[in-house]
Amino acid sequence: MRFLVHITCGPEQPTRAALAFFVARAAVEEGHETSVFLAGDAVQLLRDAVLDAAVGLGTGSLREHYDKLVAGGAKFYLSGGSSKARGVSDADLAGKSFEFGNPTLLVRLAAENDKVLCY
Repeated sequence: MRFLVHITCGPEQPTRAALAFFVARAAVEEGHETSVFLAGDAVQLLRDAVLDAAVGLGTGSLREHYDKLVAGGAKFYLSGGSSKARGVSDADLAGKSFEFGNPTLLVRLAAENDKVLCY
């Protein structure tokens, strides 16, 4: 099964953000092809400072979930417009595998995947 996890909450909601990554991680660990599309405030979640600091109440460490997602082959997409509007720079994303996207890509991914989960 193919899962798309669409995340719009940012670092100001660490429990919800970590939960979204935790659920995506569960999909990967169950052997499902998993894509994560970050839009709105969620694009900030891939900054190292946020990955390292965000820990959800009962939902774990954002960094631990991210590392497991990467190791498990999850694909990451970031809204290009959201990234630009929030000053997410190339330096913030250095060393990370991702693709910039737009609403058209998000719609295509939603149509191509079996399940879409939104946080």
